[in-house]
Amino acid sequence: MPGDDAAASRRKMWLGLLGLVAIYFAVQLLVPRPETVKPLGWRLLGIFLAAVGGLVLRPLPGGAIVLLAVSAAAVTGSLTITQALGGWANPTVWLVLAAFIVSRGLLKTGLARRIALWFVRAIGTSSLGIAYSLILSDVALATTIPSNSARAGGIILPIVRSLAELYHSQPGPSAALLGSFLFTAVYQGECIAAAMFLTGQASNPMAANFAQSLAKIDINWADWFKAAVVPGSIGIFLVPWIISRLMPPQIRRTPEAAEFARRELEAMGPPDRGQKIVFGIFVGVCGLWLTTGFHRLGITEVALLGACALFVTGVLTWEDAIAEKAAWDVFIWYGGLVRLGEGLNEYGVTQAFAKQVGDYLGGFGWVALLAATLAIYFYAHYAFASITAHIVSMYPPFLALLLARGVPPGLAVYAFACLSNLAAGLTHYGTTPGPMFYAHGYVSFRDWWRIGWLISLVNLAIWCSIGFLWWKLIGIW
Repeated sequence: MPGDDAAASRRKMWLGLLGLVAIYFAVQLLVPRPETVKPLGWRLLGIFLAAVGGLVLRPLPGGAIVLLAVSAAAVTGSLTITQALGGWANPTVWLVLAAFIVSRGLLKTGLARRIALWFVRAIGTSSLGIAYSLILSDVALATTIPSNSARAGGIILPIVRSLAELYHSQPGPSAALLGSFLFTAVYQGECIAAAMFLTGQASNPMAANFAQSLAKIDINWADWFKAAVVPGSIGIFLVPWIISRLMPPQIRRTPEAAEFARRELEAMGPPDRGQKIVFGIFVGVCGLWLTTGFHRLGITEVALLGACALFVTGVLTWEDAIAEKAAWDVFIWYGGLVRLGEGLNEYGVTQAFAKQVGDYLGGFGWVALLAATLAIYFYAHYAFASITAHIVSMYPPFLALLLARGVPPGLAVYAFACLSNLAAGLTHYGTTPGPMFYAHGYVSFRDWWRIGWLISLVNLAIWCSIGFLWWKLIGIW
């Protein structure tokens, strides 16, 4: 009966919410608070962990859970109302929203489909081959574009969606045809691409600065690439293959794809006015992202200019933007999570966590200490919605701890810097492209976290064995 189903749904919701309240009080009453952390910081930690639990249990949609957490932070005094709402002023959050709007222009005009057809005509032999091509495109762009958001979210993601739709793979039952595999493989590949270059992710230079100030190791672009090229290349080719076994696409071989794409392009005819405008805006946005070092415009400003250009030219209406529900959903929950994570850093909660870990592991030799702290550092990313926040809060204290205990400086510096990017593959909120990919609905929450966990083991195995050996051979340690 519909009424019984509604009642059961409400009971499930309330039980889930009570579980989140229990998480909060467990942190407050059962976990000792470090002396260096103020009570308000500890209160915020309980709220944050309850919010993360809510994203797992999902008694309410993710946006509602985070809105509850932000409200609780303000009501309890953990953050002022201005601080609590500050996450939605974060430029990265607006970049996510603007990228969705630009993607909508590509989809509405059919330009995204045209681009996908061009792409398939060039390389379409298998689903795995398509994934490799998209990931290698991201790797090539990472050599010069210091933003995984601009690359994966603004350039690669529209093509991924278009390729999935080309094979009639939509969110829901048909996602397994192709979309689920492509969205998962390309996102995991993007995390590896971000780890391969100093310019692969915006906070990589920050890690390099910490390396210079704490370990007196200067890292330039060539140094980073030389260190990451071997483990990164192995990961780029191995990870998509493993995902194709863990989440096999129903469409594997596509030998007819190139001919199909050619016929479809002929049927579409030449690009119309809307497609030409969107193509110009798309190229302009990409070009400005690529040349940001010359004009000094940030990637968020460029993305907003692209979205505004779509409105001014009439390609998109404001009603189109309002109808982009996934964009607004991501805007709400991602902005809230970013602010809560920043609050924990401001209160020194994560720094206290790293210090306590060092004290607890005081009897370890440097090899065991490195292994333990790398594992803790890597999986602590479950609590972060930003690679930057993770690096700022945990990289310096963990690096200082390892240097003091005799760990080879180069080994510690590169291990933590590279793994900061790879850890973003654990969740759907680990880095800015995560919510962009997840919000399209091709991959379930369970599958996203399941694949993220399994691929984390693969990445750790590659970088902590072949990577460490390679670094030894080239004299990093």
